[in-house]
Amino acid sequence: MSAVQCEVNARAAAGAPMSVFERYLSVWVFLCIVIGIAAGQLAPGLFQSIGRMEVAQVNLPVGLLIWVMIIPMLVKVDFGALHEVRQHARGIGVTLFVNWLVKPFSMAFLGWLFVRNLFAPMLPADQLDSYIAGLILLAAAPCTAMVFVWSRLSDGDPLFTLSQVALNDTIMVFAFAPLVAFLLGISAISVPWDTLLTSVALYIVIPVVLAQLWRKALLAKGLAAFDAAMAKIGPWSITALLATLVLLFAFQGEAIIRQPLVIALLAVPILIQVFFNSALAYWLNKVVGEKHSIACPSALIGASNFFELAVAAAISLFGFESGAALATVVGVLIEVPVMLLVVKVVNASRGWYEAQNT
Repeated sequence: MSAVQCEVNARAAAGAPMSVFERYLSVWVFLCIVIGIAAGQLAPGLFQSIGRMEVAQVNLPVGLLIWVMIIPMLVKVDFGALHEVRQHARGIGVTLFVNWLVKPFSMAFLGWLFVRNLFAPMLPADQLDSYIAGLILLAAAPCTAMVFVWSRLSDGDPLFTLSQVALNDTIMVFAFAPLVAFLLGISAISVPWDTLLTSVALYIVIPVVLAQLWRKALLAKGLAAFDAAMAKIGPWSITALLATLVLLFAFQGEAIIRQPLVIALLAVPILIQVFFNSALAYWLNKVVGEKHSIACPSALIGASNFFELAVAAAISLFGFESGAALATVVGVLIEVPVMLLVVKVVNASRGWYEAQNT
């Protein structure tokens, strides 16, 4: 690996403190909800026309926005960092265990418990399966780019953060579709395999390839060119996410106006999942003797989600107006404030954590 690549890796992994825009992402999401609902009510014909712009069940405007969301994030990921995995094998093992063997299955259980049982009388009966599917899609996609931010705020080890993100992205290329199909099958939800595989190709495989080609081209021009490009494309992801949310809520608006309680109810299993998995990963790292700087990013990636992928897959599989799409959007709405709370907890408990590991 060249000196330029090493420097870029260190900067990408270390990340940077969240901008004001990122810190108040939930506020912008809320504004997009309001704008989207209002726009859908004022110009329903326009958004119905946008919804019909499909090829092979893929909505073209949303597909483009998803690429604009995901690709800038993936440019930061160096898959060459996978060799760093062996240096912190115990922490990586905890991360993989929580991400792939605990979180998706615990969310499937929480969806069954709350959506299909406890909250079922308060939710639209014809959307119960769709809500559960959206929750599963959210949990089956481990977070990527935002982990760099959480790791920075918790003083996490930068190379560990980079290597675990690279490894998770590699696994996601192969495991996301089978895992989602398996869990949807357990939940007795029909799995459209062709659409699911198309989603994986469109929203994981192709963006990864394009991002890595772009990364290689930028690195060939030197560190200054890479930094300049990252600064320029950085706002693209969140801007595209917000534009997608306006479209989503333009389609979901009527249902939300009729049933505003739905968002609050769907937030319950998501919140439980975040707190349970972050606490589990944090505790397991303590048990295996990892440093606090490893436990923090491990716990944070164990709790957060690649909600951009989840939103895209939900739209492709079930449509704009589905309960699955709405469930993934609820994940976006609560992601930032909840993860900031988790960051605060792991930072405040550092003394306790290190005392237990001496």
